Amino acid sequence: MKNAYFFLILFTMPFLGFNQTIGVGGSAIYNIQSESFGVGARVNIYPNKTLSFVPQFSRFFLGPVSEWTAGLSLEYKVVQLNIFHFYLLGHGGYNNWLNPEESSLESASTTNWNAEAGIGLTTNKCLRPFIEYRYNIKFQETHIQFGVLYIFGCGNQGGNYRNTTKMKKGVICPAYH
Repeated sequence: MKNAYFFLILFTMPFLGFNQTIGVGGSAIYNIQSESFGVGARVNIYPNKTLSFVPQFSRFFLGPVSEWTAGLSLEYKVVQLNIFHFYLLGHGGYNNWLNPEESSLESASTTNWNAEAGIGLTTNKCLRPFIEYRYNIKFQETHIQFGVLYIFGCGNQGGNYRNTTKMKKGVICPAYH
């Protein structure tokens, strides 16, 4: 477990500049098939207006499944509206199943790969609530994530954001929305 936290911190440290192209957030997760609950942490990195790189860590601890996953998602914005945007996502990562003996699957093992596809909805504000629906290709299960993401430097007056209009709190973040 300590290795997963170390991996997440080590992987995200080079990207944590305080500008409008970096966001940090967390989520609550519900796995529909296993009826398990968990939490997640993520860093969103926005290299342009349509694509995001999202290193993530999640941990399921309530319910029959006990596991953690560390990986990378790619988010591609398909519909960008004034206040909201919809995105498609693909995720790959390492999965550590802490109690595989509880499973009826013959191939259940502690060490696994993880691959997911999904869709999400979020706002374009500095504090961005989001919801995602994901399908795990390997285990053929779905889960829903509800969370919030904070974009660094988004509300700074005269900061390093990418347009010249002055911002007030709660106004749409101009960088990569």
